[in-house]
Amino acid sequence: MSGPHALKTVEIDEESLAAASRDQEQERQVAIYDLLEANSFQPEGADGGPYDLKISLVENRLALDIAGPDFAYRHLLSLSPFRTVIKDYFMVCESYYHAIRNSTPQQIEALDMGRRGLHNEGSSLLRERLDGKVQLDFDTARRLFTLICALHWRG
Repeated sequence: MSGPHALKTVEIDEESLAAASRDQEQERQVAIYDLLEANSFQPEGADGGPYDLKISLVENRLALDIAGPDFAYRHLLSLSPFRTVIKDYFMVCESYYHAIRNSTPQQIEALDMGRRGLHNEGSSLLRERLDGKVQLDFDTARRLFTLICALHWRG
């Protein structure tokens, strides 16, 4: 955890989770671990954290339930702006996981660069969508984007 404006817990609603492959489950667990180790998360209107975050899907929207010592709020975000980048990210990830087992290092590196680029795009989009609601740094947005994708993975 980092500073007064940080997440202390992150939970993904089990009922909202899609089935995940072993690789995807590992990525999800690493994202949560890394997120809790270092993050910058400041909800607008909150005096200080740390905060608890629960991520779920509610009526086809992303729900971020945030609670802190003086703050409790639910942000609902439309997933429509994320659909294309998530779909593309999944396609590249599937190719990447396949390539790890069957391809040359150069092919793996090319797919990894594409995967990272899409991940960065999704992270930037998340920061835009949360602008005025929650301030977060880019690394926190990257890890949260991984968890948002976990709601859509079809293992």
